[in-house]
Amino acid sequence: MGGSEPSPPNPNSVVDPIPPPVDPLPPPPPAPSSVVVSSLPKRPSLRITSEFDSDSLVFFHKASCKLFDNLAKLKLSFQNNHKREISEPQLALTSKHLSIHYDLEDQNALVRSSFDVGPRLHFKAAHDVKSQQGEVAMVANLGDPGYAVELSSPVPYVGLPKTTFKFPIGEVSLEERDDEEVKKTLSISGTAKGQVLDGICTAHYRDEELKLRYAYKDEALSFIPSISLPSNALSFAFKRRFSPSDKLSYWYNFDSNNWSAVFKHTHGKDYKFKAGYDSEVRLGWASLWVGDEDGKVKTAPMKMKVQFMLQVPQDDIKSSALMFRVKKRWDIG
Repeated sequence: MGGSEPSPPNPNSVVDPIPPPVDPLPPPPPAPSSVVVSSLPKRPSLRITSEFDSDSLVFFHKASCKLFDNLAKLKLSFQNNHKREISEPQLALTSKHLSIHYDLEDQNALVRSSFDVGPRLHFKAAHDVKSQQGEVAMVANLGDPGYAVELSSPVPYVGLPKTTFKFPIGEVSLEERDDEEVKKTLSISGTAKGQVLDGICTAHYRDEELKLRYAYKDEALSFIPSISLPSNALSFAFKRRFSPSDKLSYWYNFDSNNWSAVFKHTHGKDYKFKAGYDSEVRLGWASLWVGDEDGKVKTAPMKMKVQFMLQVPQDDIKSSALMFRVKKRWDIG
């Protein structure tokens, strides 16, 4: 009893046999044009910024573009006056770990580099090609956040390296210096900052001078006294905010009796009016900003910032001057 053979088709059947399955056709190849477009490199976008100062009659120009998928940035900057004379041309190539600034007039380059040597070690270096001088530094981050030690030394090497101890409330630096009477001395400088009562107290010590500053600030009032020792030079700043758009600032120096005052009114983010007086130079002034004064040009309306300033000398009102400054940016590509 072997396996049964398949029976032949019945000629009297009215149902056609099911045909064998047919393989689906392969998808059509992509259009040649799409392959060519995707393989072309993206053209870098060009950003051009121009600024004009009516006081000096000088134009400041800067052109920059990002290269290699934003891994590096190339920037060209220069100035020109009303006689179309170009001055201070500079070329810069910057990236995350390396930057090169080249001065075309001096034919000199400044090279800077920084990178991580390990998880807690950072290396920094700077070199001036023309003067053959520079500086190297190594920063070691300690276990706790905010604590670090930095060793820096000029190149060529002279004396002991400068040592800086950094901690959450400040830093202390030890540096070897040359003195006229004693050839080499150890200099100490440092900065410390901490909260005292409801304000922030800052102490800065350098060159045998101690500067103490206390800053109290709330939503409507700021009071900032400061004193320098051993000269006992005392000054204070007072700021009063009358509304979200109106603010008055006052500064007085007890040692020289000089003072200054500034009133500021803002309308939105892009309009600011300021007026003030400085007793040291005996000058009154008023300024109007169109575009955020402290912001970048790309965030201003039409990517343009304009400032108008009126200066009125107290001793010679007839020599008052009206000046303006315009800064405009263009994005190409």
